[in-house]
Amino acid sequence: MAENENIINEAMPVEEKAVETPVMETPVEEAPAKKAPKAPKQKPVPAEDFDWTSSHKKFDNYSADERAKLEDKYASTMNQVADHEVIEGTVVAKTDREVVVNIGFKSDGVIPIAEFRTNPNLAVGDKVEVYVESQEGSNGQLVLSHKKARILKSWDRVNAAYESGEIVNGYVKSRTKGGLIVDVFGIDSFLPGSQIDVKPIRDYDVFVDSVMEFKVVKINQEYKNVVVSHKALIEDELEAQKAEIISKLEKGQVLEGVVKNITSYGVFIDLGGVDGLIHITDLSWGRINHPEEIVKLDEKIKVVILDFDDNKKRIALGLKQLTPHPWDALDPNLKVGDIVKGKVVVIADYGAFIEIAPGVEGLIHVSEMSWSQHLRTAQDFLKVGDEVEAKVLTLDREERKMSLGMKQLIPDPWANIKDRYPIGSKHTAIVRNFTNFGIFVELEEGVDGLIHISDLSWSKKIKHPAEFTKVGESIDVIVLDVDEENRRLSLGHKQLEENPWEVFETVFTVGSVHQGTIISAADKGVVVSLPYGVEGFCPNRYLKKEDGTNAKVDETLDFKVIEFSKESKKIILAHSKLYEEKEAAAKAASENAADKAAKQAKRAVKQINENIEHSTLGDLDILAGLKENLEKQEAAAKEEPKAE
Repeated sequence: MAENENIINEAMPVEEKAVETPVMETPVEEAPAKKAPKAPKQKPVPAEDFDWTSSHKKFDNYSADERAKLEDKYASTMNQVADHEVIEGTVVAKTDREVVVNIGFKSDGVIPIAEFRTNPNLAVGDKVEVYVESQEGSNGQLVLSHKKARILKSWDRVNAAYESGEIVNGYVKSRTKGGLIVDVFGIDSFLPGSQIDVKPIRDYDVFVDSVMEFKVVKINQEYKNVVVSHKALIEDELEAQKAEIISKLEKGQVLEGVVKNITSYGVFIDLGGVDGLIHITDLSWGRINHPEEIVKLDEKIKVVILDFDDNKKRIALGLKQLTPHPWDALDPNLKVGDIVKGKVVVIADYGAFIEIAPGVEGLIHVSEMSWSQHLRTAQDFLKVGDEVEAKVLTLDREERKMSLGMKQLIPDPWANIKDRYPIGSKHTAIVRNFTNFGIFVELEEGVDGLIHISDLSWSKKIKHPAEFTKVGESIDVIVLDVDEENRRLSLGHKQLEENPWEVFETVFTVGSVHQGTIISAADKGVVVSLPYGVEGFCPNRYLKKEDGTNAKVDETLDFKVIEFSKESKKIILAHSKLYEEKEAAAKAASENAADKAAKQAKRAVKQINENIEHSTLGDLDILAGLKENLEKQEAAAKEEPKAE
């Protein structure tokens, strides 16, 4: 080392160290003269026969052998130390600020105590690893570092601890998102919040600046990430503890536990190393919205064991089972037909649950809420929290079930239905819903009736009730029939008016012609709108017009009635018959005229022939001319039908 060499050089005699160096004399007065060349420097030559111990001989009281032994003994007490090396040392002193470590060198090293924060129990005599930063610092003192030694060997030690499952100490430096940062062998490791303890930890800050024991549970070699767990250290012990506790459990056993966690579906109870769950339905005989209504966090309560699973280590607990069942305390005099009061606790589409006493509920089905027959939900009548009165319809104490009814508290509208709705009486109803065969209407709450599709109109042919009216509209009806036993009313709408078909019978007689408009077409023909709102049907074979084309929808034409039926409300029409009959009449008329002319000519010729025998010669010429004219007329009469 350079510093050691300097110390040795200072200890050498002055005359031995002196080295003669020739000095060149430079003439001052003779400036222009050339300078003489410098003589080469001579290297100092050490005296080979120099006795390094000569200066101490007068003080040396040891023989050569004794001196050699002492030198060997001194050399054995010194370690061979190199800079930037990690070696083991011994703590020889400790203060509030520093730790003195002996590594067997000529001097001890002083290390700040902050570097030993992961080992708060450090004591004099403990072995520690240190890193030699320098054998002699600026103060001539050995410079050591425990932190750097830990960093150099930390990754190897962390991997070894992970493979062997070794328990290591770590210093909790700070809190981070989801957990804590822990210094393990100088490496910042992550401690997830779920791995701090077996029970949920709500305040992570209490662990900051503390030393804890950990187990390395995960290492990412690529990113040099380390995950540690404190929970893993106690899990094995807890599992053994848990198995022992479970082996002593019995159904029905009452234990004391602490509320560990509260969820929306239940409460977790710490039974002393083993967790059990009280489901929300086992907290109270009555209905509750959240377990916080019954228990509080960290509260000590008594619970009863309902069931447990040896394989899954799950324990089902109960709280309400420690109190008598409310059905057992129900009034023994309560019977079917009695009226009770209660509060709506649950609403469903099919009904509402009424709590008449804590833990005692009855169901009001939606069909028992109103006399109305329309499909409705319980929300249309009640809401949670309503106070209601109801009648007990069924009561089963063994099954602990009860059904209630609300409509039974109001009069049954069908009780005197024939008196209020006699046959032939007229009323106004509300359209509730449609079917393919008719309309259901409501005369009053609980009293419904049906208007068949055939009883909607005398004249119109209705395919679906939606063509006639709308849901929610009012409609006038007449009672056609009353079925009190089956709670049915047959109603009519067209019966409110006189049957127009009796009048139509005199208007739309067979053979009569009426103007109509084609409103729709079908496979076999078209529907024609006739005067007075009545409709008729014209088959396809009677749709051809005089120009040879077929009539189309929205055309207005004359139609001839070829069939009328009052019973079936049917009118059959024809358009083509109108011009076909005209043509036939004209043809018949022309044929009759030709026949008449021919007969007249024939009679005239016959008469002429008869008169020829009695005529004179002069008459014969006249008769011959007349005969010729008659024959021409007869021929012309025969040609006319052909021309037509």
